[in-house]
Amino acid sequence: MISTSSSRTIVLGITGGIAAYKAAQLVRLLVQHNYKVQVVMTEAACQFITPVTMQALSGNPVFISMWDNAIPNGMPHIELSRQADAILVAPASADFIAKLVHGRADDLLSTLCLARDCPLLVAPAMNKQMWENPATQRNIAQLHADHITVLGPDAGEQACGEVGLGRMLEPDDLMQALQAHFTPKRLLGKRILITAGATLEHIDPVRAITNLSSGKMGYAIAQVAANMGADVTLIYGHSTLALPAHVTSIQATSAERMYQAVMQHVSNQDVFIGVAAVADYSPAQSAPQKIKKSEDTLTIELKKNKDILADVASLPNPPFCVGFAAESEQVIAQATQKRFTKKLPLIVANDISVAMGNELNQVTLIDDVGTHPLPLLSKPEVASLILQHMANMLN
Repeated sequence: MISTSSSRTIVLGITGGIAAYKAAQLVRLLVQHNYKVQVVMTEAACQFITPVTMQALSGNPVFISMWDNAIPNGMPHIELSRQADAILVAPASADFIAKLVHGRADDLLSTLCLARDCPLLVAPAMNKQMWENPATQRNIAQLHADHITVLGPDAGEQACGEVGLGRMLEPDDLMQALQAHFTPKRLLGKRILITAGATLEHIDPVRAITNLSSGKMGYAIAQVAANMGADVTLIYGHSTLALPAHVTSIQATSAERMYQAVMQHVSNQDVFIGVAAVADYSPAQSAPQKIKKSEDTLTIELKKNKDILADVASLPNPPFCVGFAAESEQVIAQATQKRFTKKLPLIVANDISVAMGNELNQVTLIDDVGTHPLPLLSKPEVASLILQHMANMLN
């Protein structure tokens, strides 16, 4: 079994700027994702958020001074960097970015970055005029040349009241970027088409046949695939989830629209993963106006929808197809039969009593070799294991 996660150590550097308040939420997210967080702050950062807050959230002492005697050998700039899997500076002010470019080391954080032997990521945060200044743009170009990862900035309303580029990325975005940074790029260059979410089959303008799929599993697979370097297209049905980052997303709310969207985009794909809970049947006719409650019973004639996965798998030159079998009983037997009938190299057997709408999932992978049960994990962790297994089959 491939490990789903490991406890990594992140040194989070916080510099002076109003965006420092976002660092509190970022620390919470890092801890929730099993990262050990060591916060290092500049003196200017302490004017915006207190070390006590960062210590409470991270569970570790916060370092500010190069002369802090809490490090036994008196060299925190060496010790802290040697323990880190990566250093993330968020927010990174214009002044601190200039320090990095010129190799200055006049405080603990800048010295730590200069003495590091691990990756450095920076999330710029500044006024739009400061960001657009030619000096800042030269410095950003030099960071790229020095193989320092620059995350953002984002555009939007700024604390000064102006609108434009310069906002620090939101904590969720930084968390996602960090996850992507640590994800091996085993799917680099692969083009992957994924369906996710429930479909809506309209009875009339206000009523529809649907199901309880949240789309979380499909979205997680899309995000992890993108993190692994794939060029991902997500065709999604009815869902209220935030769309995955760095993914081409196309909404197709009905089974017919999803079928058409898949067939339109599948020809140049290396992999097709059908995670969407596509309705098996839809109303033969959708009423143009709202159906009024009059009779005691209402009969709706249903017609069978096209089988997206089966039709993709039967194309003359099909992509590598991965199916999902959401079952309520005889899960493995039903999934095995579905794999055989549709001629799929890989299928994911999914017990709906565990997965439907939940944050956790427990699945079994079925291929030509046999069955591969996975433990109960978060859906992003399950997605990672599914895609790692798939990558092994592709290579």
